[in-house]
Amino acid sequence: MAYELRSARWIAADVLRQVVQEGDTVIDATLGNGHDTLMLSELVGASGHVIGFDIQADAVARTAARLAENNLLSRCELHAVGHEHIQVYVHTPVKAAVFNLGWLPGGDKHITTLWETTHTAISAALSLLEKGGVCTVCAYPGHEAGDQERFALLDWLSTLRPQEFNVLHHRFLNAGPGAPECFVIQKQ
Repeated sequence: MAYELRSARWIAADVLRQVVQEGDTVIDATLGNGHDTLMLSELVGASGHVIGFDIQADAVARTAARLAENNLLSRCELHAVGHEHIQVYVHTPVKAAVFNLGWLPGGDKHITTLWETTHTAISAALSLLEKGGVCTVCAYPGHEAGDQERFALLDWLSTLRPQEFNVLHHRFLNAGPGAPECFVIQKQ
């Protein structure tokens, strides 16, 4: 099989591989365990820059360790603050921003992203996107905070002006309730 639909995260990564190039500046708004940060640091190359955020110090430490193991930490600037502070730390246009909503895999499931801060963060990321740049958002419904965040995200993204952004929603219809979903927002 030449192309296989796999998961929301796989779709987001596929989009990022098509858009992000050597020398780009990108945002990882939810570091988690550092998988996306590692991929992004490889995509931007030695002349690029990844700016990452996570409210949990454990996530920042895990990400830093993963990057150090791969000799890529020097390409990254990691912040142990919530993603709602993007505009405090990022002052240049970015080619991409990556969000994985929900909780830290392997972490405390009571600590989740919340629509109020996610909305602020995505708004900031969209204002920083270069023309043709993308923001990927993987949403994880199936728990109360995730369901609320997903519904609010759907409502808000549907109001973005098509003259400014294209918004795509990937959802596996036969995966059952609570399956992760991917949103891709591209600046026109």
